[in-house]
Amino acid sequence: MKFHYAFLLFFISHISISQTLYLDKVTTVSKKTYTYKKTKKQKLKLDFYKPKRVKEEVPLIIYVHGGGFSGGKRNDENTVAFANKLAERGYAVASISYRLTMQKLGFGCNTSSEDKIEAFNNASEDISYAIDYILKNKRKFKIDSSKIILIGTSAGAEAILNLAYIYDNKILPEDFKFAGIISMAGALISLEKITSKNAIPMQLFHGTDDRLVPYNIAPHHYCNEKDKGYLMLYGSKAIADKLKKIDKSYYLYTIKNGDHSWSGRPMQECFNEIIDFLFYDVLKKENRQAEIEV
Repeated sequence: MKFHYAFLLFFISHISISQTLYLDKVTTVSKKTYTYKKTKKQKLKLDFYKPKRVKEEVPLIIYVHGGGFSGGKRNDENTVAFANKLAERGYAVASISYRLTMQKLGFGCNTSSEDKIEAFNNASEDISYAIDYILKNKRKFKIDSSKIILIGTSAGAEAILNLAYIYDNKILPEDFKFAGIISMAGALISLEKITSKNAIPMQLFHGTDDRLVPYNIAPHHYCNEKDKGYLMLYGSKAIADKLKKIDKSYYLYTIKNGDHSWSGRPMQECFNEIIDFLFYDVLKKENRQAEIEV
């Protein structure tokens, strides 16, 4: 009986040692909601998913939901499952709400390009306030401020890309830099500000037949040049090409004939690829250039 008990302890210990923080499921998760920005009109909140049995300061993932800047939630079923799976591997996750400034305007070809850009900037501002709130409460949240990673889907992806490269940020410290970005069906209004100096490791998921946010270079929603909402965008393929040109890390995951539904599907269907990118490209800082087509 003692032999079997000792063997069981050895087996459990061996399994525990073989698990790798940030790659494998290593802990349970707690969740708490905080108000990070409060105005007379609204309260903006974030759900904070904390890995419970990790003692060190951990990387922080900021997740920004999609919905055309007019809908979507920080706590829908898909997001909650995704955030929990990340936190189980040791990451802290903050899933945030932000101003939905397009609720009455729409986000198609009849909405002016100026209003679209303002929506990008408003969301970027709110994300910045959420990060600032967490940084000011760093001891409570136990996060490593040098390892803050952005993940966004659809409009959320557009917002995080805008925040990283376009938005004139006066909220976060001047020398602040994100450790990594995961964009699911996102795009930028320009590639000019991606340089060798400021490039961030990026993982880009996109379907080639996305008719809302272009996979390569095309107008937003494929609007006509005479439309109010005509706005040229540079999608995942164009961003990857730029990073390749300047020899910086990227991971382009192309879904052949995929539509805009792939803005959310990688959260569950490509979770292993996401974990691989976070561990090797972001945390280990391996300068890899990967292109996968499915």
